[in-house]
Amino acid sequence: MVNLETTYMGLKLKNPLIVGSSGLTNSVENIIEIEKNGAAAVVLKSLFEEQINFAIRNTIEQDESLNLYPEADDYIRNYTRQNDVSKYLKLITDAKAAVNIPVIASINCISGDEWVSFAKSIEDAGADALELNVFVMPSDPNKSSSDNEAVYFEVIDQVLSKVTIPVALKISYYFSSLAKMATTLSWKGIKGLVLFNRFFSPDIDIENFEIKTSNVFSTPAELAISLRWIAMLSSHVKCDLAASTGVHDGKAVIKQLLAGAKAVQIASVLYKKGFREISSMLEELENWMERKYFTTIDEFAGKMSVEKTQNPAAYERVQFMKHFSGIE
Repeated sequence: MVNLETTYMGLKLKNPLIVGSSGLTNSVENIIEIEKNGAAAVVLKSLFEEQINFAIRNTIEQDESLNLYPEADDYIRNYTRQNDVSKYLKLITDAKAAVNIPVIASINCISGDEWVSFAKSIEDAGADALELNVFVMPSDPNKSSSDNEAVYFEVIDQVLSKVTIPVALKISYYFSSLAKMATTLSWKGIKGLVLFNRFFSPDIDIENFEIKTSNVFSTPAELAISLRWIAMLSSHVKCDLAASTGVHDGKAVIKQLLAGAKAVQIASVLYKKGFREISSMLEELENWMERKYFTTIDEFAGKMSVEKTQNPAAYERVQFMKHFSGIE
């Protein structure tokens, strides 16, 4: 018999498939359906740091940092009216009462500011873990890489001082030394790293001269980015890795597990195909394990990581050389 059980951040999971933070995870009704279709855990839709600060201060005008971005002011005003932080705590409590799978809260943040005190409220509401989605765009020419990187350590230190539940950090790949950064972050006491977050992709409406969004959902082609780094980092970091972005079928789940991921997050594929795709992906994983005579995840997890594969260079420059110079 095939056993899909695994652990992630110390949480016991019935399988490695987690529904990631998205609009799909913003209601108890959806979370119930997610569990029914077989997902092992759910990450709630993210609260924004600005929302929490707004609730704490009770007036957005007092936040001088937001005055630098008038468009953010309008957005936070409207968003906060509809998504009060108290509703988020109730979502955690209600979800925990409705399902048996772990419920992971999520905060989208860019600083270790006053919002951090809210992390304790999330723990008290019953969340099994907390995922911090941190993305500092390295676009300010006056800030060095060390300035940007310091934000991540500030966030970790502040949050870990407030809570005892497992904390994961969801990061981007915008680092000059990603391997070093990921490894150093993993030493700070976090229990998980999620690779990678997706960020706003701008496009231009050439008729109306407006900035609009593009590529809202991930595509299977994006799998390669996280797959490469999961394989390269899984043997070096001091925490669990979860793969995110580009996972659209069971084969992609298998690949990420082979690379060394402890869990795999999905979202975009569920928007496109519905919650039933969860069970389809798990069935594909189970059938593959039976075909390859694996009875547990541990028997093949990390088998194709850089440390264990017979051809580690395939994850690095040799790919570029083969593709562009015709070397066979």
